[in-house]
Amino acid sequence: MIVSWMTTNQCNLKCVHCYQDAKERQERELSTQEAMKMIDEIAKAGFKIMIFSGGEPLLRPDIFDLVAHAASRGLRPVFGSNGTLITDEVARRLKECGTAAMGISVDSLDPKKHDKFRGLKNAYDLTMAGIEACKRAGLPFQLHTTVVDWNRDEVCAITDFAQRIGAIAHYIFFLIPVGRGVYIQETSLEVLENEALLKEIMLKSAEVDIDVKPTCAPQFTRVAKQLGIDTRFSRGCLAGLTYCVVGSEGIVRPCAYMTEEAGDVRETPFDEIWEKSPVFEKLRTQVYSGACGTCDYRQGCGGCRARAAYYHEGDIMAQDEYCAHGQKLEAAS
Repeated sequence: MIVSWMTTNQCNLKCVHCYQDAKERQERELSTQEAMKMIDEIAKAGFKIMIFSGGEPLLRPDIFDLVAHAASRGLRPVFGSNGTLITDEVARRLKECGTAAMGISVDSLDPKKHDKFRGLKNAYDLTMAGIEACKRAGLPFQLHTTVVDWNRDEVCAITDFAQRIGAIAHYIFFLIPVGRGVYIQETSLEVLENEALLKEIMLKSAEVDIDVKPTCAPQFTRVAKQLGIDTRFSRGCLAGLTYCVVGSEGIVRPCAYMTEEAGDVRETPFDEIWEKSPVFEKLRTQVYSGACGTCDYRQGCGGCRARAAYYHEGDIMAQDEYCAHGQKLEAAS
């Protein structure tokens, strides 16, 4: 089971797609002691992996202490970072406090395109320097790429790049229009474009020796089966089933792209929220409506619950509109 904690809303970049609309630190962000208590409750709930995300998690001054605490509780601490703040000293401290892996964002192999998307002129160079620092420290890393129309044809090339530079995985995030992502919704791929790219990604995954996983595109599990490709990822959408997020102010939600609140860790222990929240209980029924409810692949895929809610006025159990198979479109065959 995986929990992602958005440690802070503070960020040194201004990415055009940011689901958190991250910029400045929020006044009510969890304190060190509140965060440590929450980490204890996350371990008690049976979670195994804890993602330290943001904003930019490396901007929290107590981040090394929090990671060490998570590791001491039997959790596997990993990061979602833009990579620009990883110096040799930071990489060494991350390794020493128990960090298992760094997830670092690379959205284009063209520095100018990456920099424009990330909102900082030298973001690409700083990110590459951060990756090299991880390598020198012996700290495993993987690449994260957000798919939009202008980098769609680079995605598989980034997978090859990830393997070439020693990454352990390439995770590919399909844009969901929340936060600042609302303002670039027109750059999202259309349904058939989604389908075509998923096929390319899964074919590429069979060629490389690293993990390749589309995220927020649960149809990849169906595509893999249709192509006869083995993948260790057997479930598409994990929201509320084996995954959830905690915001910087302690609000628990099924995933980073869903607005539905499951509880507040300041008011209710995390383990109780995870066990008893009505939002999670509803998701765990897996009783979907529309095409997702009748689909032969629903047990593995589950449809993207965030997109279902976004395009169906908050109905988290509705069908996922970004599925060619569900809409019986020609490219799904």
